[in-house]
Amino acid sequence: MDKKLKQDKLKMWNENLKKLEDSLVAVQLKKGAAAQEGDLSENAAYTMAIEDAETFRVQIEQVKKIIRDLEKG
Repeated sequence: MDKKLKQDKLKMWNENLKKLEDSLVAVQLKKGAAAQEGDLSENAAYTMAIEDAETFRVQIEQVKKIIRDLEKG
C-alpha cells in the first residue's frame, strides 16, 4: 500500500475512533442521568443507554483492530 494512502487511512480511522469514543462518553453520561430517575428495571432510557454503550464499545474495538492492521502494514 502506498505510504501516503496508508497515512490517510490511519488518519481517517483515528478520527473515527475519536468520534466513537466521544459518543461512548456521551452515552455513559446519559446512562448516569437515567440511573438517577429511579427504578432501573422499568427505566427504558437506562436500558437503551446500556445497549448503545455496548454498541459503541464493539465499534471501537473493530476500529482499533483496523488501525492495528494498518499499522502492521
